[in-house]
Amino acid sequence: MANALVSRASALLCCALLVLSSSAIAQNVRVVLKGYDPVAYFTDGKPVQGDPHFSYVWDDGRYHFASAQHRDMFASDPDRYAPQFGGYCTGSMSRGVRNEGHPEGWVISGGRLYVFGAADVETARKWRNRAMTDPEYLAERIPKAQKNWSERK
Repeated sequence: MANALVSRASALLCCALLVLSSSAIAQNVRVVLKGYDPVAYFTDGKPVQGDPHFSYVWDDGRYHFASAQHRDMFASDPDRYAPQFGGYCTGSMSRGVRNEGHPEGWVISGGRLYVFGAADVETARKWRNRAMTDPEYLAERIPKAQKNWSERK
């Protein structure tokens, strides 16, 4: 009887530790796009704040979505919807530096989502306008960023 109680207590302790360690690991996963919904850029044509209740972990990042439908769309084809370079700034990545992208500094080019870093919304939108109006801006940065991104893995 005592052995059964010890075995049961050990099993419960192991389960509790597994849950706690899984929770700790999940908390250490970086939230990409500051929690904005990557699918919304394609479906709504604008940044939309995601809800942590609709989240999905992919490629070392946690993504938040505005709805379960967006989460499921992402989960079925993350390569289509995920921001390039893990949501880091395209310009910074072209220089080999990882700076967080700002959700308001974005452009879809060639069916891919690219974000740009900035300290504030106004600057992020300035970078977005430049990327949309100056094709050479992206053309110069994307290949360098791709090279640096592939080397980091």
